[in-house]
Amino acid sequence: MSRFFGTASDSDTESDVSEEEVQQRPTAVPTYTFSDDEEEQKRIVRSAKEKRFEELKDIIKLIKNYKKNKDLSKMLSSFEELTKAYQKALPVIAKEEKGVTPRFYIQCLVEVETFLNELWEDRDGRKNLSKNNSKSLSTLRQKMRKYVKDFEADVAKFKENPDEEEEDEEAEEKSEAESDEESEAEGPAAFRKSESETRTKPLPKVKPIAPEGDESDDSYWDSDGEDETSSSDDDSKYANLKDKFLKVAGGEDDKKKEKKDRKDKEKAQRRKDREEEEELEMEGGDGWQVQGKATQAKPKMFAKDADINTGVVLKKLFEILAARGKKGTDRREQVEMLHELYTVSEANNLGIGIAVKVKFTIISAIFDYNPKICDAMKPEHWEKLLQCIAELLDLLNSRTDIIMGEHVSEDHEKLDQAEYDAEQDPSRRFFSVRGCMLTTVERMDEEFVKILKECDAHSNEYVERLKDETRVSAIIDSLQTYIERQSLPAELCRLYMRKIEHMYYKFDPNTIKQSNGESNVEKDTTLAVMDRLCRYIYVNDKEERIRPRAMLCHIYHYALHDEWYKARDLMLMSHLQETVHLLDPSTQILYNRTMVQLGLCAFRHGHIKEAHHALLDIQSSGRAKELLAQGLLLQRQHERTSEQEKIEKQRQMPFHMHINLELLECVYLVSAMLIEIPYMAAHESDARRRMISKSFHHQLKVSERQAVTGPPESMREHVVAASKAMRNGLWKQAHNFIINEKMNAKVWDLFYQADRVRTMLVRKIQEESLRTYLFTHSSVYDSLSMATLSKMFDLEQPTVHAIISKMVMNEELMASLDEPTQSVVMHRTEPSRLQSMSLQLADKLANLVDNNERILKIRQGPFGFSRGNQNVRFGDRPQYGNRQGQQGGGGNWQRRGGDNRDNRDNHRDNRDNHRDNRDRHNN
Repeated sequence: MSRFFGTASDSDTESDVSEEEVQQRPTAVPTYTFSDDEEEQKRIVRSAKEKRFEELKDIIKLIKNYKKNKDLSKMLSSFEELTKAYQKALPVIAKEEKGVTPRFYIQCLVEVETFLNELWEDRDGRKNLSKNNSKSLSTLRQKMRKYVKDFEADVAKFKENPDEEEEDEEAEEKSEAESDEESEAEGPAAFRKSESETRTKPLPKVKPIAPEGDESDDSYWDSDGEDETSSSDDDSKYANLKDKFLKVAGGEDDKKKEKKDRKDKEKAQRRKDREEEEELEMEGGDGWQVQGKATQAKPKMFAKDADINTGVVLKKLFEILAARGKKGTDRREQVEMLHELYTVSEANNLGIGIAVKVKFTIISAIFDYNPKICDAMKPEHWEKLLQCIAELLDLLNSRTDIIMGEHVSEDHEKLDQAEYDAEQDPSRRFFSVRGCMLTTVERMDEEFVKILKECDAHSNEYVERLKDETRVSAIIDSLQTYIERQSLPAELCRLYMRKIEHMYYKFDPNTIKQSNGESNVEKDTTLAVMDRLCRYIYVNDKEERIRPRAMLCHIYHYALHDEWYKARDLMLMSHLQETVHLLDPSTQILYNRTMVQLGLCAFRHGHIKEAHHALLDIQSSGRAKELLAQGLLLQRQHERTSEQEKIEKQRQMPFHMHINLELLECVYLVSAMLIEIPYMAAHESDARRRMISKSFHHQLKVSERQAVTGPPESMREHVVAASKAMRNGLWKQAHNFIINEKMNAKVWDLFYQADRVRTMLVRKIQEESLRTYLFTHSSVYDSLSMATLSKMFDLEQPTVHAIISKMVMNEELMASLDEPTQSVVMHRTEPSRLQSMSLQLADKLANLVDNNERILKIRQGPFGFSRGNQNVRFGDRPQYGNRQGQQGGGGNWQRRGGDNRDNRDNHRDNRDNHRDNRDRHNN
């Protein structure tokens, strides 16, 4: 007997009845009783789908709670559990939902992603997070960005219609109802029904005692009056047990019923709102509509039977624009209403004037959709923007009687088609619309740059967004057609500058002849287009703000296409070197980029000194990445504020416009090597030799400090190893260090016509190695055969002759050429007797001056008096006190010692000049 029925009664009649029931039950039908270990709850049989979905929903509830508390550490762990639970539910989703991701799961992903993005953009809030939460935020953000990519289509669909959940709710209710029916069919009630059917004598029925306030008539047992004679104690026991048992099952039913009632009320409220809206439209009401909790001021569209004309449409347009910028205004709703207004105007044939006006307003509303100026526009809004601008420009270019500009005031706009048709003079028929398409296109171009900066430069998304540059360039060309027709020089200069900025960094191989290297400028090449656009700006730019940028872009484009002499002459004539510090930061960045491109062009042409001079300022600072706006460097002295960092990030160049920094550094170091190594060999014993390249010397010192020098690995190590080989006259080793497979892949293959650059570089290494060898070993040889030198350095004999002749002419090498024998005769002359005695005297006088200075310092000490203070004698009282006089005398004595040191230096300089004159006299 179970615990539940054990408390019923102790009478003999009841026990007899129960025994007879057990005897009379057929053995084929199983009996079901309540065991002692069974829970006092209603059993519910659920499907696999319900179990998996309930598990997902429980985790989503936890995530929402953690989101409210900003507990990112637990939120991260819950998100990982959610992804694992979703993986377990995938077979069920594939079978039951036909592979469609549940809407509540997509909603959770969208909410978490939005929350993380808002928290990430709030820099001040991020600083206040704990270390654990800050680390969890970055980890969770990365995992979320990677995980959401698998649900891009579902997320986009949800973002388009985030409020449409009625169908999902109805389906959920149906599934719940079905599950309830299944549970009732398979639950204990069904078992009890089978029991009652097999019994010959019914069990004693007890009427359940429902809790107070429970008006439900549902019960698991039917009432009967046979057991009313039982004792009150037994009834109380029955009541307590059944009350506890029924309360749990009844509570779940009540929750379901409340949920269903709440959903019914919400649906009724939505239905009521729709009916009120339809009634207002039928009545032609012009009032405002209140929907749900979020009170939005939304102008009503026209009634069905309203007379649509230009005045009514303009009134409605100004009514919509009145809510622009106000708090609580739904920007998306504004764009939709403007599109609807444009459709109405087109359906009623109100003319092209009102169409242009509404279309321009739609473009402005799309720009306003993004509340933060620093953030990039979303891709879906960007697509709509490009489409609307292209359609508006097609309208403007299709007609010649449309005047659109900022000079048109709102009071003088002409938009009505009837007024246009009523004009008798055809020459005065035109539509006038207020608005500046040039400013719109400029802002569109800025938004395009923002979008590229927001994308990961090494992702497919960047490539997809970069494809939009073709559409942007097409829009600029379309606007150029419209503005050129109006003949506005100021606006044309601005538009041409936009076009130039999309062209100047692009290489056009059609402009260079591969046969002889000469320029092939034709009408359809970018070089000819750049030349035409820049010349127009040089002539017509009156404010002189666009001209410097156009000139720098022109020089950059010349240098990119190996027009070295044109680029150099234009840079020298512009005098921008003198005034660049007065220009804005973006123009200064463009100047740095132009100088770098000019240096690379000089290097490709073999002008090593010019290349080194152009790249010196950028590379010597150690901030090439920052000066070229290709990234931010950490500053040791002071940290940037959030505002400074934001401003500097806005100035960064998109990735496809970057200049390879490793190529730049390699060209600079190789140029420094070809200049510095011969100079070091020529002035090896000169203590006062100047330093041409500090960064190159720094690399040499770093290499010398290393205890063990292995084979070179990085680009810098290759250049240092080549410098050491070149200093010893081993040009083949230097050539192998500079030009090899590793360096080709990293640096030299990046050049256009890389073989020509490598040939030039080998030639320069041979020539500079020859000069270094002559400087180093000129004191060892009496004469050198030019044929031998030609064979050693693999150069033609006329080339060797020319190099040595130039060195002799510049007084770098004390030698003469013997033409009959084709040899170089070195000159080494011994000083005469007078010259030797003079040198000895100069050395003795220098030593005497040093000894005298040392003796005077020992005798007088740190305090003394100057020579000019003759009226003060030792023992007399100084004018300003003893201590002050001694201090003043000490200072004068130090100055006198400094004068003596200056005299000594002058004496040494005279001695060196005397030696130089002696050598020239002997030669």
